[in-house]
Amino acid sequence: MDDTAIPFARPFIGQEEEEAVLRVLRSGWLTTGREALAFEEEFTKFLAGVGPVQSFAVNSATSGLHLALEACGIGSGDLVLVPSYTFVSTAEVVRYLQGEVVFVDTQPGTFHLDPEALEASIQRLMRGEAAYKTPSGRCFGPRGLPKAVIPVHYGGLPHNIDAVMAIARRYDLKVVEDAAHAFPSRLEDGRWAGTIGDVGVFSFYATKTLTTAEGGMVVSRDAEIPRRIGLLRSHGIDRSVWNRYTDTQASWYYAVVAAGYKYNMPDLLAALGRVQLARAAALLDRRIRIATAYDEAFQGDRHFSVPPTGPGDARHLYPLRLNRETLSISRDAFIQQIQAAGVGVSVHFIPLHCMPYYQERYGLKAEDLPASMESFHRVISLPIWPGMQGGQVDRVIETVKTIAREHALDA
Repeated sequence: MDDTAIPFARPFIGQEEEEAVLRVLRSGWLTTGREALAFEEEFTKFLAGVGPVQSFAVNSATSGLHLALEACGIGSGDLVLVPSYTFVSTAEVVRYLQGEVVFVDTQPGTFHLDPEALEASIQRLMRGEAAYKTPSGRCFGPRGLPKAVIPVHYGGLPHNIDAVMAIARRYDLKVVEDAAHAFPSRLEDGRWAGTIGDVGVFSFYATKTLTTAEGGMVVSRDAEIPRRIGLLRSHGIDRSVWNRYTDTQASWYYAVVAAGYKYNMPDLLAALGRVQLARAAALLDRRIRIATAYDEAFQGDRHFSVPPTGPGDARHLYPLRLNRETLSISRDAFIQQIQAAGVGVSVHFIPLHCMPYYQERYGLKAEDLPASMESFHRVISLPIWPGMQGGQVDRVIETVKTIAREHALDA
């Protein structure tokens, strides 16, 4: 892109973040240490009011989801219910543990897992039937007892998590909240998204609302799950590397007590995250202003449907729906024209049940989850990064509306 182009996403990094990283570079200690520990403590304090919660900084939300499922006891052959309308990491971590994925459709008009479809899937599995039953009546897929569900707080809008929790508790399922998009999202009663289930996992990837370039945070209020996550995060070793290499009075000896992973967050990234965390409210305010401008521009325009939102929405994504019935242009062609005008856009997401790996493994077809496909074929994600200037926001709006006017069916 040239200098006048508007990228889809760009991290909002300032002098404070630069100074924090330089401080670590000059400290003589780059990997997990004081900064990571401080980041965990500050993140826990940020979530104050949700009861005793423990936070674990990790090198990605994907690794956090993997740790969460393992700590919840998911293993070979276990069935985990996952929305198809999500990024691939939500499902692939199930396969890391040799579990089986059961995809669930979205609730019509939303981007979230449908509680009614969730319960219907669980009931089929509890009766010993196949995981999938399509609208045409075709039954197929894995069989077995479900062990967990992973609801996704899509785009920063909190999921109807209480409905999912009620179903999960009724059938004794673990709940791992995929809160990759959900910092800092609140439910209407003030609870933080990501803190209601057995485990919650946040992402700090470069495009997220809080970034450490790569990284994430796992949180839990459970009595046993945090102990397991803390152990597995760094090779299953019973002592932290920080203690073994910096405490001149401590023993060099350590023990491997579990088959763990290399999922710890280094201090370089944690230092960046600490500054971003301190700026969370200001960054949220910037995203809200951009989203409000989009809402006002597209609300009431017959060519578009604005995304559902609420007072606790973190406004991580702005998924604008095209009303294809009023347009002579496809969604994909619409995107090509926006990009040709120098505006970066994306699509969140391509439903996972359309991906070759999962189609081949489970015999799925695109039409098997119709609500997910309906959203996919209509949605365009617009830029909503905090550093956008007013003129850039206006240009995005005008570009999108101009293309719609030029391709209106009654034009």
